[in-house]
Amino acid sequence: MKTIVKICGLTREADVDAAVANGAEMVGFVFFPRSPRAVTPARARRLAGRVPSGVLKVALSVDADDALLTDITTTANIDMLQLHGQETPGRCQDVRDKFSLPVMKAVAIAGPEDVAHARTYEAAVDRLMFDAKPPEGATRPGGNALAFDWRVIAGETWSKPWMLAGGLTPENVIEAVRASGAPALDVSSGVEIEPGIKDATKIRDFITAVRRECT
Repeated sequence: MKTIVKICGLTREADVDAAVANGAEMVGFVFFPRSPRAVTPARARRLAGRVPSGVLKVALSVDADDALLTDITTTANIDMLQLHGQETPGRCQDVRDKFSLPVMKAVAIAGPEDVAHARTYEAAVDRLMFDAKPPEGATRPGGNALAFDWRVIAGETWSKPWMLAGGLTPENVIEAVRASGAPALDVSSGVEIEPGIKDATKIRDFITAVRRECT
């Protein structure tokens, strides 16, 4: 089965074009002001207009209230909501019901106890994402260029599709897939020149490596 690639944190037209041209199945826009990759719903709508049918447009938010989610869903022309904060399973289900869009929940992983915690979300979401825990004092829950021990999730089975995130790069992505068994991958900082600015060559190299290994 083809491994899905999501290029997240897109802020520029050229970066959207590079993700699409190289075959990414998903693209992500960040709606979290503390992130250097943050965009407004209006800006995201302009970027999303460059994304062809068949490529999923994902909106990443962190503990967003209904007002922000309403602005995102009515303005940004997105296909899926990614909840990347401390949202509970109940909140995930509530968002799913209120906004009638698929919901992906990011769960920070460091050890087996976090895998057990992730299972509490399975019934409430459409997709799971496993990311590294942020470092002490971090101002954002993801996009910190950190990986976790991928072996923690190796061999686990899930009732919903899942993605691996956290510290992935063109250089380590094959090791990550082999160690974790990930069927889908999310990359942001690992294909950047600087925070918020993607590198078309790195995007190409990341996706090429995945296709060579996983198809």
